[in-house]
Amino acid sequence: MATNQSEVNLSGLARRLVRDELISEEVARKIQEEAARRREPFVQCLVEKKALDSRSIALAASQEFGVPVLNLSAMDLQSLPLSLVDERLMSKHRALPLFRRGNRLFLAISDPTNDQALDEIRFNTGLATDSVLVEEDKLAAALIKAVEGSGTGGVDVSDADLENIDVQDPDSENRDDTDSNVDDAPIVRYVNKMLVDAISSGTSDIHFEPYEKSFRVRFRQDGMLREVAHPPLNIAGRLISRLKVMSRMNIAERRVPQDGRIKLKLSRSRDIDFRVNTLPTLYGEKVVLRILDSSAANVGIESLGMDEKQRKDFLSSIDKPYGMILVTGPTGSGKTVTLYSALNILNQPDINISTVEDPVEIQVPGINQVNLNPKSGLTFAAALRAFLRQDPDIVMVGEIRDLETAEIAVKAAQTGHLVLSTLHTNDAPQSLTRLANMGVPPFNIASSVLLIMAQRLARKLCSICRQAEHIPAEALLAEGFTQEEVDEGVTIYRPVGCDQCTNGYKGRVGIFQIIKVSEEMGRLIMEGGNSIQLAKQAKLEGYADLRLSGLRKVKAGVTSLEELNRVTKD
Repeated sequence: MATNQSEVNLSGLARRLVRDELISEEVARKIQEEAARRREPFVQCLVEKKALDSRSIALAASQEFGVPVLNLSAMDLQSLPLSLVDERLMSKHRALPLFRRGNRLFLAISDPTNDQALDEIRFNTGLATDSVLVEEDKLAAALIKAVEGSGTGGVDVSDADLENIDVQDPDSENRDDTDSNVDDAPIVRYVNKMLVDAISSGTSDIHFEPYEKSFRVRFRQDGMLREVAHPPLNIAGRLISRLKVMSRMNIAERRVPQDGRIKLKLSRSRDIDFRVNTLPTLYGEKVVLRILDSSAANVGIESLGMDEKQRKDFLSSIDKPYGMILVTGPTGSGKTVTLYSALNILNQPDINISTVEDPVEIQVPGINQVNLNPKSGLTFAAALRAFLRQDPDIVMVGEIRDLETAEIAVKAAQTGHLVLSTLHTNDAPQSLTRLANMGVPPFNIASSVLLIMAQRLARKLCSICRQAEHIPAEALLAEGFTQEEVDEGVTIYRPVGCDQCTNGYKGRVGIFQIIKVSEEMGRLIMEGGNSIQLAKQAKLEGYADLRLSGLRKVKAGVTSLEELNRVTKD
């Protein structure tokens, strides 16, 4: 069989992933080029971009190179011969010494083609080196603990580590720490352990909730809350006070909500930010912490969940020199990550990007970010006016809430600036009518808006334990599948649950409705067309709505029908 010429430049592993249809050739080529540019292993870059999970990569590499996969989490890190290899080499080559037999050293690596690691470690240790294939995410977690002595990335943290986690505060010299009496060691350890557990388990929010006869802690994972602990009620006050001290709040004030921020230094190279809010309830203050993950800005567009047509429409729109791109969806639907994925592509030395948000959740070097502060008069509209005097190329507005902000944003889009923003509507067509209802003239909407996008986040089925289920044809038709799809055969998977996932799900994927504003749609807008008419026109032009996009992911086995109904129900 003739070799596909387009695959010639792909590495052995990349070529294998493409042939197994685990990733597209375009994605493989882009990530391979970026890995070469950043001088990082291909596997590491692949996982960082969330193009494929570590387990699938390891299994593909095992088949391609004929080597077994070792479960690194089953190894006792304390017994590894770490002293044999310099920390710098371990970090540089992402190689972890596992054991020594005579003059032969066995190294855990996630990329079997990384011959440079074996050669350099062989030269520095004087030992013959052999590689053992492991999963990249487990290797990354083990390296953090082995090289930096931290307990993050899925590795348990010892009590001693928990007491020594550093809470950073840039204004600490100007603050009064007379309230530090709440920082007794057991409470410090408990709170630190809770925060580290949340980070390592992929939690987005932590809820500390007091009730009349109980106190509970809940984590939001993959968009769903679950109980993780019930601390004794008699320590609830001290736990809340500890969190307020860490957030630099007034611990004596319990009658009004307060906002704060925690910067947790987990290791020499890893800091985590938390946004903290307190709320007085009947039986004490409820505290919610949002974990702010700056790495979300580096998520590649290909990892968001768009299909090929949606991705091309989105990329072609953000490549325009001016115009407006609107993203809509409920709180927690991933709008900010989508916008920052676009900004990350656009963020170049010759481009001036400014954003105003409430608050800034993802901090990115090279982008001028402004926190909303209505008390001092810094509103979305005020920040936008200032941006237009700052020689901007691209502007992002956290949310268009009123006519004043909308008018300035439209004016910016019409005068040579690319404007990205969000709205709170149920679907993409309603975003256009929402602007009209605010008072923006239809002509300005039609001439400024390039693309509108609605999105939801659905939990992804665990690829290890999912099971096919039989659903009658009548039920499939009622859910929205076509007669042709039913006749061809649709395989629907359901969640089961295993030790690699949470209740049968692992991670989340976006469900999108992406519509480019065409001439015909612009004409409808100027004629005062409503969202129903706009939706019909979008369907005629071949744009899938949220439900249809979700059904495609159900058909592909990415998510379950039950999960789709949860996130797209009317």
